[in-house]
Amino acid sequence: MSAVRATPDEISLTYPNRDRAATHITKAFVVLLLLLSAALMLAVAIGGWSQLQGMTPVTFAWVLCYLVIAYFIGRRWARGLLPVAAALALLLLLVSLIAGVGGAGTSWFDRTDPGYAAAQSLFGGAGFSANTLGLLTLLIAPLQALLIVFASQGFAQKWNVEVEVPVPVPRHA
Repeated sequence: MSAVRATPDEISLTYPNRDRAATHITKAFVVLLLLLSAALMLAVAIGGWSQLQGMTPVTFAWVLCYLVIAYFIGRRWARGLLPVAAALALLLLLVSLIAGVGGAGTSWFDRTDPGYAAAQSLFGGAGFSANTLGLLTLLIAPLQALLIVFASQGFAQKWNVEVEVPVPVPRHA
């Protein structure tokens, strides 16, 4: 025999943690940091196209992931994507620091020395200077650190908690 729950009133779901100002600010910062990170990655990819050495598909995939995550967090309160954003940010933080300071042997700043070709843009013209590409790459790192902090804070705010609130049905006599 199945248990039937008698509900004389309709039930409405509310998300009380989404109504707080701190939650809205955190969500806005996460979306903003994702969009800024995507813009900087695109700038490095387009401005240093000829020097990326096969990393362009990875860069565009990363940008696409960040844009999709920003959409779902911004429009649909997708709390489950916050740890994904933080994990991707941690990886990008490490990559940007290695590329910026030359942890793999050569940084963008070393490319100003004689013997290095200038970067070419995606559109065929001259790309950004090596110093500009280095600065953009290093700017990605603090954005990722902030993204990790705000995504973690947003996850702790429990955006997914829902509460059933009875909605009284008007009775006609």
